[in-house]
Amino acid sequence: MAVIPVALAGRAYEVVIEQGLLDHIASRAEPYLAPYNRTGRAVPFVADTNTHAIFAGDLNDRLASAGIKAEWFVVEPGEDAKTWRVLERLCDWLLALGVTRKDHVFALGGGVVGDLVGFACAILKRGVGFVQIPTTLLAQVDSSVGGKTAINTAAGKNLIGAFHQPSLVLIDPLVLATLPDREMRAGYAEVLKYGLLGDAAFFAWLEANGEKVLAREPAALEHAIASSIAMKARIVAEDERETLDRRALLNLGHTFGHALEAETGFSDRLLHGEAVALGMVLAARYSARRGELSADDAARAARAIAAAGLPSEIAALGLACNGAALVDHMRHDKKAEGTTLPFLLLKALGEAYVARDVDLSDIAAFLDAELAAGKAGSGAV
Repeated sequence: MAVIPVALAGRAYEVVIEQGLLDHIASRAEPYLAPYNRTGRAVPFVADTNTHAIFAGDLNDRLASAGIKAEWFVVEPGEDAKTWRVLERLCDWLLALGVTRKDHVFALGGGVVGDLVGFACAILKRGVGFVQIPTTLLAQVDSSVGGKTAINTAAGKNLIGAFHQPSLVLIDPLVLATLPDREMRAGYAEVLKYGLLGDAAFFAWLEANGEKVLAREPAALEHAIASSIAMKARIVAEDERETLDRRALLNLGHTFGHALEAETGFSDRLLHGEAVALGMVLAARYSARRGELSADDAARAARAIAAAGLPSEIAALGLACNGAALVDHMRHDKKAEGTTLPFLLLKALGEAYVARDVDLSDIAAFLDAELAAGKAGSGAV
């Protein structure tokens, strides 16, 4: 078991990591369930249809044994749940339940559910509390911690949102037993990210132990989750609202990755974690192109990503576009600053930095070269 504090001024909270935690959720979340119990009201839980089918029955039983009733709002899986339409339905449902500013809403699921619930709670009555119970590796090590909440619009992903921190994050690694292998690998990309951006020793540990993490071996998995969250907690505490360059480091791989997601229609063709993985390979190779990272280290990063079964070659996606088209997607990135766009690049493995002098035409040329190299069969690592 590990308890990691997220030390924000005046509103610190804990991330609790414990095997089998969901079996005694009533005691772990007691301070946030008690107001409902005292008044006899149902506790609002939000999940997607898959997560609800797997976990709701046992959770209902665990809560009922403590005299607590859960009420469920269930959404369809995937990014389509992060829309104005679903947000409106969720807010109306919470209001109908009589949720107050002293209450907490429980988000059970992956990043989509966490984002949706967090944003609804940010705007409902100018701020309602919520508890994150992430059920994917990606959500456990990334989106459940830090307070970024959002929905998508036609203009792009996560462009409408707010910073709204959870009151508690409860992580049970055992829930990952039900996670499809592809989703597990996608979440592992974010674990690798923490090593690449700021902890060379952790990256080396992942190179040696990545198979154990992906195989869900308890000790290795808990170490990977706890190490990832500890780094994110430190960074968020230093730069909660990303006004400094510190929190921006968490976006390593995301600028390239979001462009690839946009080009593939934000679909199952390329999961978010897969896009970030390939984005990190591209960031490493572009850093080497600039002479800031050795070619050997760029190749080492790509090998670690490929060894996890994650995409490491852009040509493998079969995109019908060129570098300029991908750069056009980048121009809509929420991190864009006027006519420029900051890029997260690497000086070494474990040392990321924000580059503000990147010429987008050079990015387009670099991507054209990557596409051409892969199609010619000469880009393998």
